Amino acid sequence: MLRNLALLIAFASLIPASALAHGPSRQKVKEEVEINVPAAKVWAAIGNFQDMSWTGVFTKTEGTGGNDAGATRVLTLPNGTIDEKLNKYNAEGMMYAYEITKVDVKVVPVSNYSSSITVTADGDKSKVEWKGAFYRGYTLNDPPPELNDEAAVKAVEGLYKTALGNLKKKLEAGG
Repeated sequence: MLRNLALLIAFASLIPASALAHGPSRQKVKEEVEINVPAAKVWAAIGNFQDMSWTGVFTKTEGTGGNDAGATRVLTLPNGTIDEKLNKYNAEGMMYAYEITKVDVKVVPVSNYSSSITVTADGDKSKVEWKGAFYRGYTLNDPPPELNDEAAVKAVEGLYKTALGNLKKKLEAGG
């Protein structure tokens, strides 16, 4: 028995530590912006799943299915496209949730991405909350720097901050 235990310990010491490491962990990003216009006006600007022009980020949005669960859209960026599907839409609650169904990690370094956007009234003002959860683009151990957790979080945070900043600027300017 001691001999077997000694062999087991000797064998285990040959396994590299990286083989014992776990895979990626789910990352989460949440960005909020307060906009000095009523929530109904904000929702009117962003509530159509088929229209992401309010972000100022995408060069084109095409889609089918309107705002019904299962609707799809393709967002075009200068370096590629993102395919998304609407999972939940609640006009009264001013909220929708969606997921990425297809993206090249060179376009956005994420995998298994899901997100929601919610508008909340605060008197004459409103708050927009955009939350996302995802894994990095490289789902195995030891990712290259451009596909690691930090790159994924940086890309999503950058998109959310830019889009929400553009929305605030546009709506507060009367657009």
